[in-house]
Amino acid sequence: MKNLIVILFVGLISLGVSAQEKVAKIEFKTDVIDYGTIEKGANGVRVFEFTNTGDAPLIISSVKSTCGCTVPKKPKGPIMPGETGEIEVKYDTKRVNPIRKTITVISNADTPTVALKIKGLVIDPNKTSVLEKKEKSMIEQ
Repeated sequence: MKNLIVILFVGLISLGVSAQEKVAKIEFKTDVIDYGTIEKGANGVRVFEFTNTGDAPLIISSVKSTCGCTVPKKPKGPIMPGETGEIEVKYDTKRVNPIRKTITVISNADTPTVALKIKGLVIDPNKTSVLEKKEKSMIEQ
């Protein structure tokens, strides 16, 4: 009787192991891109690189930004296990402001939703700040 229970137990465990589903896994090199301080009108394109570290094809179904000033582009086809892919993000650098945006990636990976972030500061070199004007006037006196 004990042998029968052991055989059934081992059989159930091996059946469970062989029935495990293959799953895609998305691993980004970084989840934050810092633009630093850039000038108005500068190139606003940056790329998030990732690898499918799982054992099933990775399909990215959606890539969305928190506002219209940031336009992300998702890969067109599936990313096979071991392959790399890119999500291109274009920020509108005509807006002179700090950059703090989130890009949401939705896929069939084991972690289906991933939040990526961009940050930085866009400045207008033609406009001087109040502090710079005050410093110049003090120097000139």
